[in-house]
Amino acid sequence: MAGRKLASYTITGLKRWSCLTRELPPVSQVKALHVYDFDNTLFMSPLPNPKLWTIQATGFLQTQECFVNGGWWHDPHILEATGQGIEKEEPRAWEGWWNEQIVDLADLSIKQNDALAILLTGRSEDNFAQLIKRIVASKKLAFDMICLKPQAGPNNQTFTSTMNYKQAILQDLIYTYKDADEIRVYEDRVKHTRVFREHFESFNKMLLNSSAPAVRKPITAEIIQVTETNTTLDPVAETAEVQRMINGHNAAINSGNHTLSSPLEIKRTVFFTGYLISPIDTTRLLTLVKLPSSTRESEVKYLANNILITPRPCPQPLLEKVGGIGRKQTWQVTGTANFESRIWAARVTPVPANAPYHTDNPVPMVVLALVKNARPSEANRIQNWQPIPSDKQYIFQTEVGEKVQLRIESVVEGEGEYESLFQDRNPKRRRDHQDGPDSYRPVRGGHHTDENRRPNGVNGGYRGGNQNRGRGGNNNLNPGNHSRNARGGRGRGNNNNSNNNSSNNNRGRGGRGSYKSLDDVQNNSRYANHGSSYQPNYDDGPGQNFSNNNNNDGYNASFPALGGGLGSYNNGAQGGDGGLPYGK
Repeated sequence: MAGRKLASYTITGLKRWSCLTRELPPVSQVKALHVYDFDNTLFMSPLPNPKLWTIQATGFLQTQECFVNGGWWHDPHILEATGQGIEKEEPRAWEGWWNEQIVDLADLSIKQNDALAILLTGRSEDNFAQLIKRIVASKKLAFDMICLKPQAGPNNQTFTSTMNYKQAILQDLIYTYKDADEIRVYEDRVKHTRVFREHFESFNKMLLNSSAPAVRKPITAEIIQVTETNTTLDPVAETAEVQRMINGHNAAINSGNHTLSSPLEIKRTVFFTGYLISPIDTTRLLTLVKLPSSTRESEVKYLANNILITPRPCPQPLLEKVGGIGRKQTWQVTGTANFESRIWAARVTPVPANAPYHTDNPVPMVVLALVKNARPSEANRIQNWQPIPSDKQYIFQTEVGEKVQLRIESVVEGEGEYESLFQDRNPKRRRDHQDGPDSYRPVRGGHHTDENRRPNGVNGGYRGGNQNRGRGGNNNLNPGNHSRNARGGRGRGNNNNSNNNSSNNNRGRGGRGSYKSLDDVQNNSRYANHGSSYQPNYDDGPGQNFSNNNNNDGYNASFPALGGGLGSYNNGAQGGDGGLPYGK
């Protein structure tokens, strides 16, 4: 920490770090320094929703270099959209968005006469100073200092990272208030707490081992690791704000001021198409699972959310055969079975029995549960189905739909809608698509620095970086002998349906058109038969292994429909108006 002359450590100099104008107490009064981080320590700032975005997209969103305007942690509109938006949240002090235990501690620090209370965040001063002051003021927290990262420090310092910036402020604090006996730092990021502890250990050793006159005595440093609480925005609001961010990025690119980046767009990754089961019926179906005593509950993943049609986007001819997105179909359970106590399933039959249906599986079934490292496709190895009592032969209704996550990629000129649904695209393999490009061109994320916040867990709450890089969304989704078709193109399926005359309809190709908006379903023939109320569910795909999905609650949650698409929204790159209004 040594490096500047003691004469430079003054209260006047320290005040230059703060965006407040209030006077600081005299040096002799302060015996304790209490420093509070803002994001997910004091305030539960929203993170990219891991059920809405692919894991690659959550990292991409939080990587500063991927966006001209800095991305998730550098765009104030994201923080403004917290809850129901700043206009509604400010009057009620963002109720429910605070870590109330830390708020209480901060309030005690503020009221302690011999303590200096500091709010310290790595968010940029230019973009966030006024917003964070409003948020803090609404909670009536009167910190002595509120410090955000400036372009340059009071002595024209530049900062290579958030940690570098925070250390510079802490240095000024402990040298200015040289009579303080202790410093407490509240921080949620594990890496930062570790570095802070090492930092103060080195500082105290330096003071004790120095032969020069001591500029201050060693300080007792307590670094408090705050448990991170992951929160997200309303999915519609989040998608709209990300689209706004992309519009601003694209406008800057198109203006010619930024040549190192390329225009971006939101695309959908369809993990599978199936007969989707409601949460109420999922609960009933899960009562059919009978685990052996040797299987621990913690090792089991419960599913029971769909009857598979195909483990990919459904080609239009096949989609028409099953009635289109939103088509209702009733089913009855006829038997149950398990394969080697690894996977449990229920066999079903349509009601009425002659109703047309399609599944790529040997028989229509609901995968109920599976153990760690098992794959849903193992249910196809079940040979002996056990009959069940009449009171367990549940009848339930499903709806044809897709399991979808969103991703962010560079704009690909000439890319058709069907091609855009695939994340796993190998440029070395070419496929003939009717009315579409003859090759897939993958686009990957950008660089990663310390500015890209990373949490403790996997996926849930993921804040940047290159964690669990995947090769696409169809991992472990293939339920049968159709792996050659899992990447799109021609859709081949078993002729397991009650309408044998239509077996030739199992072959389908992508249609014409360039997919330029998130989900322009109202103008899309895939949804035309059932109106705008039938739209895809934006949940997790079933093919993600347990090892990469420990903090994800599966893929049963439902998100609100994403309005009428982003077609009009894409035209609002300058002002950000149009498309996906909040609450719709």
